[in-house]
Amino acid sequence: MFPLIKVCGMTEAENIRNVELQGVDMIGFIFYPKSPRYLYQMPGYLPACAKRVGVFVNETKENILMYTDRFDLDYIQLHGNEAPEYCRSLRNAGLHLIKAFSISRPKDLLAVSAYNGLCDYYLFDTKTPQYGGSGNQFDWNLLHRYNGPTPFLLSGGINPYSVKALREFCHPYFAGIDINSRFETAPGIKDVERISNFLKELNGFTI
Repeated sequence: MFPLIKVCGMTEAENIRNVELQGVDMIGFIFYPKSPRYLYQMPGYLPACAKRVGVFVNETKENILMYTDRFDLDYIQLHGNEAPEYCRSLRNAGLHLIKAFSISRPKDLLAVSAYNGLCDYYLFDTKTPQYGGSGNQFDWNLLHRYNGPTPFLLSGGINPYSVKALREFCHPYFAGIDINSRFETAPGIKDVERISNFLKELNGFTI
């Protein structure tokens, strides 16, 4: 089976339930008001099997703790300019962290080492003027300059036609993928059939 599958930016109860039934490992909820996938109210269903990931951008520690408690979050994904000391503070509070880094050139990987030992996973995404959500892919070959020790998720522009490239991508710290906008019918609403077919193809099943 393919490594971890995270589906991010979900908002609607039945859609969440149906995506979870595809066997994904993590489902992400965006608590960033400027995002078109901002989760402004509690859905009628939250994942029971998939891990719950809360996505935040330069949020206060108090608000993150509040959301973690309210939504029973398993992971906190930090998608802003959060400093290593801030991550250490959250980790000392017992939280599990995913830190996102925007990548467009080799030097973008230099900042990563300062977070070693503070995060469960890194997430490498395409650099944009905003915080994520570009729907575009960066050059994955840049990641061959990354030598750990924290495992990472690959994000940014992954779509139903990315299967061949994903199956060919090889890195000792590659832990899984994060999919979002390229699998939607509308912002925050995922195309379950598209995700199902993608996962079957990714795992080597015929469809």
